[in-house]
Amino acid sequence: MDLIGWIILGLIAGSISGWFVGTRSVQGCLPTVVVGIVGGIVGGWLSRELGFGRVEGFVGALIFATLGSILVRIVLRAIEGGR
Repeated sequence: MDLIGWIILGLIAGSISGWFVGTRSVQGCLPTVVVGIVGGIVGGWLSRELGFGRVEGFVGALIFATLGSILVRIVLRAIEGGR
C-alpha cells in the first residue's frame, strides 16, 4: 500500500476509533489521521504479538488499525485526564 493509501486508512481507522472512545482527546482531520496512522503501527505490532503474523488485505489492516487507534485514544485520554 502506498502513502496515500495509508493516510486514507489512517483517516478511516481514526474516525472509527472516535466513535468508540469519543472525540474529546483528538479533534480535527490531521490529528485523526495521525492517531489512525499511529494506531495502524500499534495494531500491526499487536497482531504480531498475538500470533496473527503480518496483516494482509484492506479489511484486516482496517480492523487492526482501528484497534490500535482505540488504544492510542485511550492513552491520550488518560494523559489528558489530569488537566
